[in-house]
Amino acid sequence: MTISKCYYLLGLLLLLGTLPAAAQRHQRTKTSKAKVSAKTRTRTPARTQRSAPSRRPQQRQRAKSKEQLERERQANLARIQEAGKVLTQTTQKKEATLGQLNVIKEKLTVKQGQIQHISTQLQGIETNVHQTVKQVLTTQQQLANLKAEYARLMYAASKTSSGFNQLMFLFAAESFNQFVLRLRYVRQYTEERQRQAQRIMGTQQQLSHQLDGLTQQRQRQKSLLTTQLVENRNLLGLKNEQDEVVQQLSQQEQGLRAELAQRQRAVAQLDELIAQRVREEIARAARAARLAAAAERRRAARAASAAGRSRSRGGREQSSDDEDASANPESDAPEETSADRRASRVALTPQTALLSSNFAGNKGRLPWPVARGFVAQHFGRHAHPVLKHVVVENRGVDIQTATNEPVRSVFAGRVLTVAQVPGMNTIVMIQHGEYFTVYARLRSVSVHEGQQVGARETIGSAATDADGTAVVQFQVWRNSANLNPEGWLGHK
Repeated sequence: MTISKCYYLLGLLLLLGTLPAAAQRHQRTKTSKAKVSAKTRTRTPARTQRSAPSRRPQQRQRAKSKEQLERERQANLARIQEAGKVLTQTTQKKEATLGQLNVIKEKLTVKQGQIQHISTQLQGIETNVHQTVKQVLTTQQQLANLKAEYARLMYAASKTSSGFNQLMFLFAAESFNQFVLRLRYVRQYTEERQRQAQRIMGTQQQLSHQLDGLTQQRQRQKSLLTTQLVENRNLLGLKNEQDEVVQQLSQQEQGLRAELAQRQRAVAQLDELIAQRVREEIARAARAARLAAAAERRRAARAASAAGRSRSRGGREQSSDDEDASANPESDAPEETSADRRASRVALTPQTALLSSNFAGNKGRLPWPVARGFVAQHFGRHAHPVLKHVVVENRGVDIQTATNEPVRSVFAGRVLTVAQVPGMNTIVMIQHGEYFTVYARLRSVSVHEGQQVGARETIGSAATDADGTAVVQFQVWRNSANLNPEGWLGHK
C-alpha cells in the first residue's frame, strides 16, 4: 500500500512537470517510436493551417483584379452615357450624318470592351471554381482521414476507458521509470484525442467556408453569363443600327464627296497657316537669340574697353565713350537674315527650354482639351467610313463632344495665333517652348495673341456644324514636325 501511494504521488509530480532527468532520458530512449507516430499525426493539421495563409496573397491579387475590372466597367458605362448624350444631339436631324455614325462606332467599341471584360471575369471565376473544387476535395479527404484516425483513437481508448483499467495499467509497471512512462503515455493519449477533435472541427469549418465560396462563385458566374447574353443582344442591335446609317449615308454619296472636298480645302489652309506661323516663330526666336548674343558681345567689349581706359583716363571721359558706344545697339544686327529664315528649330532661352522640357515630360499625361467627348477620327491616314476607295488624312484627332462644350488648354504656354480658317471656324495656336498645340473648330474664343494661359484654362467653346455635330480638332507639333496627339493625352 505504501508503494502504491508513492507511485500515485510521483504520478502527480509528473503531471505538474517535475519529471526527474533520469526518467526523461529513459523516456527519450524508450518512446522514440511513439513520438515519431505522434509527430506524424500532427503534421497533417499543421499543413492544413499553413495552407490558408499561403492562399491569402492569391486572394488579394484576385480582389485587386476584380477592383480593376470594376473600374474599367464604370469607365465604359460613363463613355456610353457620354456617347448617348452626343447621339441625342446629332439625331435631331432626320437625315443620317457622319456624326451619328461616329457615335454608334464609339458605342460599339465600348460595348465590345464590356463584353471582353465580362469574358475576362468569367475566365477568372472559372479558374477560381476549379481551384476551389480541388481545395474542397482535398479538405474532404483530410477530414475523412482525421475522422478515421479519431475513430481508431476512440476505439483504443474505449478498452481502457474506466479508471480501474488505467490504474491497473499504471500499477502494473515493473519499475519507477516504467510507471512514469505509462503515466505520460496516458496523458499524451488523452491530449492527442482532444487535439484531434479540434482539428476535425477546424477542418469542417474550413470545408464549410470553401463550399460557401464555391456557391457564391457559381452565382456570380450565372449572373455574368446572363449579363453577357444581354450585352451580346445590345451589340447586335448596335451593329444593325450602324448598317442602317451606313446604308442611308451611301445614298448621299454626292453630298459626302462635296463635304470631303470642302474639308480637304480647310485642312490645306490650316496646314499652311500652321506652317507659316511656325516658320515665323522659329525665325523670330533665331533673330532674338542672335540679337542677345550680339548685345552680350558688345557689353563684354565695352567692359574690356572701359577697364583699359580707366587706367589712363578719368571717369568723365569713360562715361562719354560708353554713351557713344551704346548709341546704336543694333548697328551690327539687321532685322532678319537668311540664316534666321533657314533655322529649323526654335532657339530656346532658359525659360522656354524649361517649358519645353516640362511639356515633353508630361507626354501621355496631358489633360484632354474637352471634359466630355470621344475620338471620332484618329491621327493619320484612314479609309472613309462610307465612301469606298477614299482615304482621309488627319494631322490631329477629331474629338466629338457636346454643343458649346468648353475647350481648354492642355498645358501652360503663350497664345501664338487666333485666326479664322474657312471650314475650321476659329483656331487657337498655343506655344509651349518648341512645342505647339492647335485647337480648331471653335465657336467662340476667350483669349488673344500674346496672352499667357495655364493648363486646363478655358480658351473657347466647341462649334457645331449644320448637322448638329460638335467636333474639336486637336493637333500637336514640335517645331515643324507633326506628332500624334493620342500619344500625349492621358486618360480622361
